[in-house]
Amino acid sequence: MNSEPCPVDVLAVGIHPDDVELSCAGTLLKMASQGKTFGILDLSEGEMGTRGNARIRREEAKKAAAILGAKFRIILDIPDCKFEVHTAHIEKVMWVIRACRPQAVLCNAPSDRHPDHGKAAELVKQACFYSGLPKWKTKFQNKTQDSHRPIAVYHYIQDYHHVPHFVVDVTEFAKKKFEAIQAFKSQFYDPKSAEPETPISRKDFMDYVSAKMLVYGRYIGAEFGEGFLTNRPLGVRNILDLD
Repeated sequence: MNSEPCPVDVLAVGIHPDDVELSCAGTLLKMASQGKTFGILDLSEGEMGTRGNARIRREEAKKAAAILGAKFRIILDIPDCKFEVHTAHIEKVMWVIRACRPQAVLCNAPSDRHPDHGKAAELVKQACFYSGLPKWKTKFQNKTQDSHRPIAVYHYIQDYHHVPHFVVDVTEFAKKKFEAIQAFKSQFYDPKSAEPETPISRKDFMDYVSAKMLVYGRYIGAEFGEGFLTNRPLGVRNILDLD
C-alpha cells in the first residue's frame, strides 16, 4: 500500500480515520472483488478524538487500509474540528483527486451528528467540481497537474439515519468490513480502558452498526447493505437491472 496517490477507480474520503471503514468499507470490498481499485483519503488525523491520539490513529488507519486492500491511504493535515471550507483546504483535496483521477468519490454525509462530517462533505464536493477547471492550477511532485472531474460524488450514510438514494448489497463482505473497523481498537469498547466513554466506545456500538446495515439491506432484499446519498438524479441504462 502506498502513502502517495496513484490512479484508482474510486476515492473514498473521510474527515476522520475510521469514517470510511464504518460507512462504506463493504462497498469498497465489493468493488475490489469486481476488479476495481480504490484509495482512501483522510482529511485529518482525528487528533481531537476523545480516545487515543494522532499517532495511534495513523497506525490503526494503516492496518485497516491493508485489510481492505486499498492502493493507497493518505492522511492530510486539515485540523480536526477546527477547519473551514476555504481555498487552501480545497486545494489540498484537489491535488489528490487530480493525482489519482477517480471515476467516483465517496465522502461524508451532508448532515450528521459530528459537525465535521457535513463540512467535509461540502469541502469534498467543491474540490471535485473545481478539480475539473483547467485554469485552476495545482502541482504534484513539482509538476502542474491536469484537470480532472470525477463522474460522481456519493455521500455514505454514517450516524444519523437518512433514507438512502441507493443501497449496495455488501452481505458477502460484512465480516471483513468489521475486521477493518476493529483495526481502530483504541476507539471502541475495551473494558480495561481508563479513557472516557464515548458514543462509539459503548459495548453495543457494533450492534448498532450491524443493525443499520440490516435496515439498509432490507430495502433491497439483502442481508446487509450500505446506503448512499446523491447530489443529482442517477442515470439508468436499463430499468430491469435495478433490484
